[in-house]
Amino acid sequence: MLTDADIRLPPPFRLVTLREVGDAFAHAKQNATEQGAGTLVFVGRFDLAEFAVVLEPDEPLRIARRSFHACMAALAETLVAHAPPETEIHIGWPDAVSVNLGLVGGGRLAWPDDADEDAPPAWMVFGAMIRLVTMGETEAGLYPLSAALTDEGFGEFSAERMMESFARHLMVMLDAWQEKGFGAVSKAYLQRLAPEKEKGIRRDLDDNGDLLVRRAGKVETERRKLVPALAVPSWLDPRTGGPRL
Repeated sequence: MLTDADIRLPPPFRLVTLREVGDAFAHAKQNATEQGAGTLVFVGRFDLAEFAVVLEPDEPLRIARRSFHACMAALAETLVAHAPPETEIHIGWPDAVSVNLGLVGGGRLAWPDDADEDAPPAWMVFGAMIRLVTMGETEAGLYPLSAALTDEGFGEFSAERMMESFARHLMVMLDAWQEKGFGAVSKAYLQRLAPEKEKGIRRDLDDNGDLLVRRAGKVETERRKLVPALAVPSWLDPRTGGPRL
């Protein structure tokens, strides 16, 4: 396990490290006001990459939640950058991450319970968890819908290195947002979104982060709402506190 001194984060990130029994997402939420934007909370584990980042958007909450898409796109691009060639990496709407169709983890988002939809929130926290290795003596093929990075050819890609890479990719994503508008983030997120089973589908992100699905030859638009989907992370096993098997 690397020490804090071995972890190199780009500015303006500041590292907070918790022991293995810690909860990065909970800690970031509890201390977001005091520690402020750019705080990156990391849990030192070898089986999971678990970290959370504090954000302080200057947009009203109803549209500031689009920060989630930027973070998810950065998380996906982090895996793409370190994956073997031809590896399929997808985002399952809105929050799950899969590698070669196997679930490895995902992201989640929090904001103050009393936040006003029409005012910038005091803080937001994006938390991520990615399975690095499969724990226990599980039989091959027993959980065909789950995966771990070591089983998918990522080699010695440690949790620390993933967090460093995520921080760099997030900065690139946020810079693109500032320079080119949210369209740059939307494009990055949508290109990693798992393909629909139907053909002739067009997908866009609404101003509030909802997914808009349009089918060829049909006038109506299907709206997949972001806020209800974020309420219960699709990838998280509440019993284990880790990604579902």
